[in-house]
Amino acid sequence: MAIPLTHYKTMDPFILLSAVNMLLRDDELTLDELCAREELDKELLCSKLQDAGFKYDETTRQFK
Repeated sequence: MAIPLTHYKTMDPFILLSAVNMLLRDDELTLDELCAREELDKELLCSKLQDAGFKYDETTRQFK
């Protein structure tokens, strides 16, 4: 069961990382597709994860 991303702005970054990567992997989505589907602000999401030390890898479609 996926973790809902409705509160992604205030989520712990490590839980957010896990949830986002799981959705990207399981639903075979790109980051743009995920953000559109879940109505996420892509810049805010990337900034929050980058502040925790993670960057999106387009080749593997996951944050590392």
